[in-house]
Formats: sequence, C-alpha cells, structure tokens
Amino acid sequence: MSALSVEHEPENGNGWDELVRFWEEMDWPEGCKVEIIEGIITVAPPPANDHNNTAELLQRLLYKVIPDDWGIYQTQGVSVPERQGLYIPDLAVMPRATLERPGHHVPLSEAELVVEITSRRNANHDRVEKLRGYATAEVPLYLLLDPWHSGRPTATLYGEPKGGMYHVLDNVKYGEEIHLPEPFDLTIDTGIFPGS
Repeated sequence: MSALSVEHEPENGNGWDELVRFWEEMDWPEGCKVEIIEGIITVAPPPANDHNNTAELLQRLLYKVIPDDWGIYQTQGVSVPERQGLYIPDLAVMPRATLERPGHHVPLSEAELVVEITSRRNANHDRVEKLRGYATAEVPLYLLLDPWHSGRPTATLYGEPKGGMYHVLDNVKYGEEIHLPEPFDLTIDTGIFPGS
C-alpha cells in the first residue's frame, strides 16, 4: 500500500501555521503515519513487521548508551518549517525535557539522532526529502536503514550537517557493522536486522 498525499491550500495565506493546524485537527485513520513532507500531507499505512522489528532491535541497542535524561521516540512529530516539513521519524533520540512543552510536535533541531527505515513504496521520502529536512534542522546524526536499496539492504550514516547538506560518514551493506560516533559510541551489527 502506498502513501496517500493530501494537498491543502491555506485559506488566509498563513501557510505553514495553517497547514500544521490542519494536520493537528483532522481525524486521520488510526494507526497511519501522517506527515507533512515538502508542504504536502502524506498518509501511510502502519509499517510492516520487518520494519517494526528493525526499529525495536535498534531501540534496544540505543537504550544501552544514551544518557538517562534522553528518550527514544517512535511516534514523535518533529517540525522543520524551513522545509515545510513535519515528520514522524521511525526513531528520534532527544532529551526528554524537549517533550515537556504542550502540543503534538517539537522542533526537529532538538533531536540528537533520527533514524528512518525505508518502506518499499515511499523510500524516496527518507532518501531525499527527509534527508534534506534533517540536514536543514542540523540534526547531528541521521541513520538511514534501507532494506529496499536496489535489492541490496544498506545502512547509511549521515552527519556534519552544514548549509542544508550532510556528509556521508559511513555506508555499509546489511551484515556489516556501522559505528555511531559520540555521544553514542555504538557499533551496530546490521546483520541482526530482518532482510540481511
């Protein structure tokens, strides 16, 4: 099942704020992932079992190395208005205090690490648009787990954001190790992920 796009034209010319209000107030299908990507609301079905298992395995590893006052969130909205984006990363690692404010989303710039696990039909969102959004917000690390990459699952770690662009810090095939630098200092054996 592919993502459904919803184009919403702002009534009063308030653009971003009205789009976010629309996102917050609509009665979206339960269990679906609803994001704003490049100013377009996208609705995707719940992820597949392999996707959820990958997220859970990685989350379990990350909890061993993050500070006690940080959390790992699977359904947290993060916003980057500069790119007309409001994303829900598969995993977002950020200080727990960030979520003490009211509302349904927090600034993307608060995240220390975001992780996306591609789905077959909307992988390009994670590979292109969200990559740009995470770099624009200067999230220090973006880990892209891509089981659909040309039939050969890969893990790519992006870092050193500057001017809306990332450097590729590492790129490995599933089955190889990838290392997250400080403050994580975590080596991940990608062979534990489904599809490797």
